[in-house]
Amino acid sequence: MTDRRLTPANGRVAAMHLAGQVMADRFVAGTAMRLMRPVTDLCASPDGPRDRQLLLGADVTVYEELEGWSFLQASDGYVGYVRSDTLGTADTPTHRVGTAATHAYAAEDFKSPNLLALPFGAQVKVIDERQKFFETNVGFVPKKHLRPLDRPFSDPATVAQLFFGVPYLWGGNSTYGIDCSGLIAGALTACDIGCPADSDMQRNGLGWDLTDPLQRGDLIFWQGHVGMMVDAHTMIHANAHHMATVYEPIETAITRIAAQGDGPVLARKRL
Repeated sequence: MTDRRLTPANGRVAAMHLAGQVMADRFVAGTAMRLMRPVTDLCASPDGPRDRQLLLGADVTVYEELEGWSFLQASDGYVGYVRSDTLGTADTPTHRVGTAATHAYAAEDFKSPNLLALPFGAQVKVIDERQKFFETNVGFVPKKHLRPLDRPFSDPATVAQLFFGVPYLWGGNSTYGIDCSGLIAGALTACDIGCPADSDMQRNGLGWDLTDPLQRGDLIFWQGHVGMMVDAHTMIHANAHHMATVYEPIETAITRIAAQGDGPVLARKRL
């Protein structure tokens, strides 16, 4: 049985490489495009519920455009629909936002109009370097807030900690709102570590099972939930109980999650 989250096929169209594996009216190669909005919902169906979010500059392959919606596959393999007007053909990004958030300004002046609010992880192309700003394809961004894509972060837990206090949002992937698996995906992606989007995929696809004592960077999985250790005793996770990204002692979390009916820890993984 195919996983619709990872299978670029909707009955009308399917990716060319799926010919002979799935039923579709036509098989297409797809068109490379990029996200042009700071944050865009990736939905399970046109006008359907949000599965995940994609950030500015993310590359995707579009297989169909129909009635204002584009059926696509993101670079992490996730499949869904976004509004077609959120896509474009911008130049390949060179930098990502490396702080919790920033703004793109109309001029190299922090008093000039802010054109866009950009979350951590949004990707832009730097066109020119000024004294305190980079000129980018979306405006002028403070130099201190951008990080070259070829210089990834080295510690996923440090990245996860940038999200402390961010409000919980089901399917969220940004510092405007994030969920448990979005937090892990954001932290690992910023460190150039491939990461699936949902917690069940992360549990099955990341790291190896632990028997050693927990340490910084280890992942803890429950049914439908995941967190990351920041030290041997404390986890950071985005969760609906606190409606935020919080630190929580691991033993407290284990007891609380079990008490609220969500079961025991299913896996401890080290990357």
